Amino acid sequence: MVVSAPNLHVISMTVSASTNELISRLSLLLGEGKVRSGDAMSEAYSHDEALTATPQLPKVVVFVESTADVIAVVRLADELSVPITARGSGTGLSGGAVPQESAVVVSFEKMAKILEIDEVNNVAVVEPGVTLETLDQALKGRGLVYPVFPGELSGSLGGNVATNAGGMRAVKYGVTRHQVLGLEFVLATGEVIRSGGKYVKSSSGYDLTQLVIGSEGTLALVTEVTVRVYPRPKYSTTMLVPFLHIEEISGSIPAILANGTTPLVLEYIDTLGLSAMSAKVGLNLGISPKIAESATAYLFIILEEMDPQTLEAGTSSLSQLLFSCGALEVYLLPEAPAAKLLEAREAAFWVSKEHGANDIVDVVIPRSEIPRYLREAQRIAEVSSTFISGVGHVGDGNVHFSIYQPDPELRDKAVMELLHLGLALGGSISAEHGIGSEKRKYLSQLEDSNKLELMRRIKQAFDPKGILNPGKVL
Repeated sequence: MVVSAPNLHVISMTVSASTNELISRLSLLLGEGKVRSGDAMSEAYSHDEALTATPQLPKVVVFVESTADVIAVVRLADELSVPITARGSGTGLSGGAVPQESAVVVSFEKMAKILEIDEVNNVAVVEPGVTLETLDQALKGRGLVYPVFPGELSGSLGGNVATNAGGMRAVKYGVTRHQVLGLEFVLATGEVIRSGGKYVKSSSGYDLTQLVIGSEGTLALVTEVTVRVYPRPKYSTTMLVPFLHIEEISGSIPAILANGTTPLVLEYIDTLGLSAMSAKVGLNLGISPKIAESATAYLFIILEEMDPQTLEAGTSSLSQLLFSCGALEVYLLPEAPAAKLLEAREAAFWVSKEHGANDIVDVVIPRSEIPRYLREAQRIAEVSSTFISGVGHVGDGNVHFSIYQPDPELRDKAVMELLHLGLALGGSISAEHGIGSEKRKYLSQLEDSNKLELMRRIKQAFDPKGILNPGKVL
């Protein structure tokens, strides 16, 4: 029998364990120092960074330090039919880490060891609580890099796996699923599964690694991650390129990607977004007043190479190409402003939040459809009396809109139209933020019902009682 979505989440309303029993048994299993409840819980465990999610403290937070700890918690939750929400750094943008009131939050912040850096096989093996910053610092001294960079260095590898995080470097390196070679994870019934490993290809049955990546904690709790690492390029150039028309930007993308040098970063930033981001970090880019008045949007490009001659040749070739595509100017930024601009782009979400954005839309479409999508988005903004500002990983078709509309009904209508338009143009609702709780209603209304039903059957196979992050995705 196929279990419907409401049945998967019924445990949130019929939890059988009392709070005292649950806390007592968790304390016996883990030790009292690893269990917090009531006033001992920080409000940080009630939310992630989703702008529309309502914070909710769980029944209890546990701080696991090993796979054995995770197994113990999961088995008890399975026995008592208590929901579990896994939590990394809480930097997600879709409400995926917001727990139910009756839930146990499993925090991985103390399960944060780099287990191995294998320079022969070019992999790193880490626990899920390891942050991107910690891994980057450990790799830097060895001349290596883990290339996925979603823009928040405090984000954890486990959280990145859960949401299939992407970011600005995806145009060259892809997203998290392209860089994860193996996982260890715990099922809802307590079994430990290892999938993948220190190898780059396998045809041994279903790819469970890829199935768990992006499942947002609804299929399993990840306890170990094996990722690819690469030699760290020594030289880079940062380019800021203003254009008069968005069509010229989108028209230049195929030419740039066919030019022979794949950019590390290839971003679209509208003029308002660039102004706000620059103000955030106190950056004066030296753009002439005439160009600043004429430009409607910019390309932000970073090239990287292992030797300076190759970088210089690539920069020259790309600059000529950009002018032929209609660029008003090509600014080659010195090291300090370049670093500031990267910092500004990484701060785009925080800038939007500080300016009062009410929601963030994360849509991916074919690159060729970007001009049409942006034009239609402006029309949607006008008819819904909503202010919409855009940035995006234009190299891979991922567009981010900051939505400024305090009226929930008008905002929901605008977001629904933006997502529906993205699907109609051959895209998808989320490129890298995930669905969580906040995009769930859009997925259920806009996605193919047969596909959703298959996802429910997969969920049922992994999590028969529906205790893993109920209320998310499906």
